[in-house]
Amino acid sequence: MNAGILGVGKYLPEKVVTNFDLEKTVDTSDEWVRTRTGIEERRIADDSIDTSDMAYEAAVQALHHASVTAEEIDLILVATVTPDKAFPSVACIIQDRLGARKAAAMDISAACAGFTYGIVTASQFIKSGDYRHILIVGVEKLSKITDWNDRNTAVLFGDGAGAVVMGEVGKDRGILSFELGSDGSGGKHLEKAEKFITMNGREVFKFAVRQMGESSLNVLKKAGLTKEDVDFLIPHQANIRIMEASRQRLELPVEKMSKVVHKYGNTSSASIPIALCEEVEAGKIKEGDLIILVGFGAGLTWGAAAIRWGK
Repeated sequence: MNAGILGVGKYLPEKVVTNFDLEKTVDTSDEWVRTRTGIEERRIADDSIDTSDMAYEAAVQALHHASVTAEEIDLILVATVTPDKAFPSVACIIQDRLGARKAAAMDISAACAGFTYGIVTASQFIKSGDYRHILIVGVEKLSKITDWNDRNTAVLFGDGAGAVVMGEVGKDRGILSFELGSDGSGGKHLEKAEKFITMNGREVFKFAVRQMGESSLNVLKKAGLTKEDVDFLIPHQANIRIMEASRQRLELPVEKMSKVVHKYGNTSSASIPIALCEEVEAGKIKEGDLIILVGFGAGLTWGAAAIRWGK
């Protein structure tokens, strides 16, 4: 039995904060942010919208796109490091709101690699035959753990949610191979210290450039494929220079890499599913395409998957 993606959805808050807006509050400039990160603006959720609200909206879209009802969902996995509260989990909150009465529910904490951890976990339940339909949501309200006076982090992060519904797909479709990994010794380089995110940008950059490229090549090798087989790359949308390094390792033309970092910034676990949803909506991902999803995050964690698109 093959496990693949049946539908996608996303949610972005209405409020847009540009680099020019941040120039007024922190010692930075639009040119500095754009040239070093590729980010031009990001979405910020207001106080009335919490993580579960964004997760719910993205989930509704994904269910509709997959033509699957909430009652048909067997498991809900939510990847987030910014839950509404310690418990109940965001997954349990949206399980109730969706009316997914028979679904088990739990959150996954793997930061920016969380969504990839989620789809790989889901695929195992589907391939075993124990669950038929699984909802996976990557969602973050990073604005509530960002120090808006810290020029090193305030320019990077945004809020949003992306979701997919997974289930059984046809022969030669779905997740062909994957890689998950962690290196806890590097956790100190990217963490939530007391109230806010702190980051050693130099160390995280070096790790990400190396790991994103290696993981992309590793999942291709595991699937018995080559760089020439790749139709589209969807990297974690953290920094355009890191993303470009991954693209170049795969020797892909620019038009074959998803880029939404300029509009949304780094939305952590939400970034890959948001980008995936945008590319599907734009018609850039087609039946039979081989796509690579790859991300890295706090932990340190990383994950990649080779997926043959289609049902």
